[in-house]
Amino acid sequence: MATAELASQRESDYLSQLTMAATRYENRTERRERNRAVLETRGPLYADTPERVEKRLARLGTDWAMARAIERTPTEPASSAGSTLRLPPETVTSEVLGLERLIGRNNLTPIAFLEEGVQVSRSVGRITISGPGGGHGTGFMVSPSLLLTNNHVLPGAQEANRSKVAFAFQDGVDGGPLVPAVFQLEPLRFFVTDRALDFSLVAVAPRGAQGEALSSFGRLALSEAQGKVVIGEYVNIIQHPRGEPKQIALRENQVVDLLDRFLHYESDTREGSSGSAVFNDQWEVVALHHSAVPKTDAEGRPLSVDGTVWRPEMGEQRLAWRANEGVRISRVLEALRAMPLTGEAARLRDEVFTTGLAPSPGESAPPVPSPLGTSALPGTDGAQAQAADGAAQFTIPLRITLGLGLGTPLSSPVTLVASPVTPTPTAAPQPPRAGRPDIVSAVEKDVDAALTSHRLAQKGPYYDRTADIAARDAYYADVDTGSGGGALRRALTGLLTDTHEPRPRYKPMSMVYPWVDLHKDGRLRSIYSGKDFSAEELIRADAAVAEARLARVQELLLRESTAGPAEFEAEFDALEASMPFNCEHVVPQSWFTRKEPMRGDLHHLFACEVGCNSFRGNFPYFDFPDFDEAVREDCGMREDVGFEPEEGRGAVARATLYFLLRYPGQVGDAAREFPAERLPVLLKWHEGEAVSEYELHRNAAIAAIQGNRNPLIDHPEWARAIDFTGVWP
Repeated sequence: MATAELASQRESDYLSQLTMAATRYENRTERRERNRAVLETRGPLYADTPERVEKRLARLGTDWAMARAIERTPTEPASSAGSTLRLPPETVTSEVLGLERLIGRNNLTPIAFLEEGVQVSRSVGRITISGPGGGHGTGFMVSPSLLLTNNHVLPGAQEANRSKVAFAFQDGVDGGPLVPAVFQLEPLRFFVTDRALDFSLVAVAPRGAQGEALSSFGRLALSEAQGKVVIGEYVNIIQHPRGEPKQIALRENQVVDLLDRFLHYESDTREGSSGSAVFNDQWEVVALHHSAVPKTDAEGRPLSVDGTVWRPEMGEQRLAWRANEGVRISRVLEALRAMPLTGEAARLRDEVFTTGLAPSPGESAPPVPSPLGTSALPGTDGAQAQAADGAAQFTIPLRITLGLGLGTPLSSPVTLVASPVTPTPTAAPQPPRAGRPDIVSAVEKDVDAALTSHRLAQKGPYYDRTADIAARDAYYADVDTGSGGGALRRALTGLLTDTHEPRPRYKPMSMVYPWVDLHKDGRLRSIYSGKDFSAEELIRADAAVAEARLARVQELLLRESTAGPAEFEAEFDALEASMPFNCEHVVPQSWFTRKEPMRGDLHHLFACEVGCNSFRGNFPYFDFPDFDEAVREDCGMREDVGFEPEEGRGAVARATLYFLLRYPGQVGDAAREFPAERLPVLLKWHEGEAVSEYELHRNAAIAAIQGNRNPLIDHPEWARAIDFTGVWP
């Protein structure tokens, strides 16, 4: 093909790409403006979907409880530690600063942010295409051998074969240029491309023109996990604009929209930036920058800076820009994984995924083998991956997601080592502790986050009656109480369901103990026995249980890698029963097969020492006529017919009635579950104990976290007006 024809084809492809980007941007105008309005009034925690925000918080090592605690804390001038919060310097961790940064409370960040940015930048290079249709682009190493860039930078192996990449093409700290290391691209060894997603992946020579080792420039570990960025966050772009020395667009690049395959952000990138890595504040790659979104006329044609219709011969510098578009890195990886490669090509492709477990230039941990000694199954990242909801996901001959109360992602598997944990009086007897360093680190991060949330929450009022009454009245404003008991029940079920956002996972150490279940004296009390504990006591007790559970799960996988789903589920059920948390589901988990959002619904979770938790078991509530005269445990009385608690009857009745309204049809469909004929027990307990300030506080705190409220706390008089008959199967 002649030079002029090649140039014309590249110009046509580029114009087509610009037009498609502009169309996508235009089609999302209404949604984008809605995003901007929410960002201005409420912030990034609310502009994106609750599910994506929850996953983002989990990757930051925190959760909704801590996020809401920070939101409620009045802003103060930054302390010497950099936080705007009323916290001692030693508690201002990177997680706290990262969350403040996400929320928009604080622009400060640990100095390591810059150091890590310098490290990851080493893997970014300038691509130079020689000959017909030549020019410059940007690319970055994503495995020991492969470089990722755009399809429109390297559309085919022919262009790649006459291209080179230069690393360290940049100025040094003294302002003078460094000596770049130039490497030849080797498409004959590996080259794949995808025009629709605008990416190309090509092999790079292991040695540079002057004998430099490609390995010295590292690579960027890519992740398919969700939660790397949400709408409203700021991203960072390391690039070679117009082929110039390496530059960075730092934190002035706000994500304004997330599409299925693309994301839109407002940033300062120019031509030559195609193929750049788009990073979040933790220097994880979130997108492959591929196109600016141009301003267009009524016919969708790109406009130049003077308002005339732009033509390729005018040059990219004359285009009028509106925003930028990147390809979501998870979609690139998804497409790459699906490519039917074999032999050496498949091996090199798989390194993009397997080396994702090894360190990026800013990491220090070495790569480690699978605990099962097997290669990854198709469609997996290896023997273990991090589930999007923060649960540990182990791949054996089947895939099982284990929700063990951890919100911090775990790294790759390592050898078991001894990790002693001091037992607490509230924890169940524990076996000798065997835990992986990454398990221990994850649990410790959860403990730190929970204790920080506890300290923050206590800075404000325990219960603001005036504000809560206003919130209550607004919440039920559209509920018609005069249309009959059945209609009232249906209206409340709809309201409770629609407003239940977000839907936190079951994680009592961070969602229940730090604030939700506190009494006015700052202590926790067992819902059944009334025994009191400090929040830290139960947080650390449950953390010890979480560590032990995870270690046991790993032992189970190592010992029984051939177990089927039924065998594994039975083993795990026994594990949970033998090592329970100090938290009670007033509607037992077995009644709804431990499914979310029921399992993590805060309205029916209460602090409860493991002794009472186990004593009650899954017995339904029962009102014993001779309860006051009977010899009973501190927790209450239990016979074959049911269980009656020593304390908290009114609170658990209202929590159970809430559950019946929120999840109709979930209770009473099996033997030994709460039958319809025992509804009078709940109504009697509800009317026998008035709503306390503790319950009012709980209701308001839960509403702040998961959005919905308990109608029986807000309007006790509705208990007799609601027709509950429709809640049973």
